[in-house]
Amino acid sequence: ESPSEVFIEGIFIPSYESGKLHMLENLLETIDPGLESWGVYLIATCKYLQRKSYYHILYELQQFMKDHVRAAMTCIRFFTHGAKSYTELGGKQTWLLKIKDHLKVYLQEVSRSSGRKKMAFTFRKKMSAADVSRHINTVDLQMEVTKFLHRCESSGTSQMTGSSLPTLFGNNNMKMDVACKVMLEGKNIEEGFGIAFRVLQDFQLEATEVYSKVAKQLVKQQKYGEIRQLLKCVNESGVAAKNDGDNIILNCLNEFKNIPAEDLDNLIQDMDSDENKIQAYVMCNKLRSAYLVSVRQEKSRAVQLVQHVQQLAENSRDDVVKAICTQWL
Repeated sequence: ESPSEVFIEGIFIPSYESGKLHMLENLLETIDPGLESWGVYLIATCKYLQRKSYYHILYELQQFMKDHVRAAMTCIRFFTHGAKSYTELGGKQTWLLKIKDHLKVYLQEVSRSSGRKKMAFTFRKKMSAADVSRHINTVDLQMEVTKFLHRCESSGTSQMTGSSLPTLFGNNNMKMDVACKVMLEGKNIEEGFGIAFRVLQDFQLEATEVYSKVAKQLVKQQKYGEIRQLLKCVNESGVAAKNDGDNIILNCLNEFKNIPAEDLDNLIQDMDSDENKIQAYVMCNKLRSAYLVSVRQEKSRAVQLVQHVQQLAENSRDDVVKAICTQWL
């Protein structure tokens, strides 16, 4: 055993006694107010407590060590661990406030020590001021997400079920799940779009991929009007690329067999590019509609497109459309 392991085992027992920890803290501070000489033992103690899942003792010790970055990380665990719904997370929001408090205190300490040659507290976890500010922004956004989804669950508009409870403290895939959840769980797409848009922007996530996932979910829920609402929000967001709306529609047409004919036509009519409309009609086996858009194109391109539709009609034994194409050609 290392000296630090012996030191730890001598002080901590599974039945945690708060008084014992405070006696230790007073002793350490009396011998060395800066705690620097105890650094190796304190870090080893934290690792031991984490390994044993004694998180409440760990958090107390981190606060005593003034290790604010690690204390903030422990608060993240207290916020997320074991929660099964956003209603539960709504009741744990005090941990989000504590994360912010730790990070703000850390920023103040960094700015105070920036004029000195060497920053004190060498055993404490360090982080750049820019990263700390980014984390504070994440906490603020998570607060908004928590309040919004808590309200949705309470009012009964929440649609999605599943064991995973995504938060902004996870990886990019989890953050994308948060953006989807926020858009889908409001009473309509527009209600949660603003928060979801900020999540996509702040973390530079693949927006079209997220919008397409939402559109596919709306097809499953048979909310075709909401898909059009989603496209309106995307177009009005001001950062959509030219074909983003079309791509969102194309990506949800894999489920076209489940979409009623009138709703399917409305979605395809909403597309900007004629080429994309033709692609959509072909995907949905609407060859006559594909022909009607094809003949409106510039002559040489129209010939190529009609020839393609003619070939598809022949392959699918659609003699009527094949005859129309042949006559036009």
